[in-house]
Order: sequence, then C-alpha cells, then structure tokens
Amino acid sequence: MKNVLKSALVLITVFLISNAAIAQKTNQKAVIKTTLHCDHCKECETCGLKFKTEMLKIKGVKMYELDDKKMTFTVYYNPNKTDLQTIKIAISKLGYDADEVKATSEGLATLDGCCKV
Repeated sequence: MKNVLKSALVLITVFLISNAAIAQKTNQKAVIKTTLHCDHCKECETCGLKFKTEMLKIKGVKMYELDDKKMTFTVYYNPNKTDLQTIKIAISKLGYDADEVKATSEGLATLDGCCKV
C-alpha cells in the first residue's frame, strides 16, 4: 500500500512540474518600437497612469516595460490568449506608435500636450 501511495505521489508531482514548465514556455516576449515625444512619458500624470492601467488590461499581456530611452515596449504575453498584432493595435489606441501600426487619432487626443506630436 505504501508503494502504491508513493508511486501516486511521484506521478502527481511529475505531472504538476511538467504542467508548470509547459505554462512557462507559452509566454512570449516581444520588443515593439514606439515614438515618444517627451522625456517623461512614464512619469507623466496622464500618460504614465495610462500605461500602468491600460497595458495590463490587454487580454493575454502578463507584463510590460517601457524603455523611454530606447523608445521600446517590451511585452510579455500569452500567445494562447492574444497575438502580437492585437497588442500593437491596443498600444496604438493608447496614442503611441507600435512598430508599423501608427497611433490612432483618438488615442493621440487623450495624451497630454507634451506627449503629442
């Protein structure tokens, strides 16, 4: 009976570890080029807050980083829930270019004056 219990425990442990490893492999990283028109967008009361609240609302986005010096978004996302084009379109709706996807006029209108073109 102890051997059966041990075997079952080992199988469950292996199953859980393999599922965790598979889940980690499903997340992808993408670096998206953008254009920032001021030197303080991340700290800006309007734009910075928008980054913090809206980026993580994009379905499948797990984490993001904005590098204002390199003008890039690094986005970690689950490709089972979203794709890169959807993320780029969502960024454009926030008022920022995302690689080849240009910022929407509606998104640009919500930015502070210093952050606009």
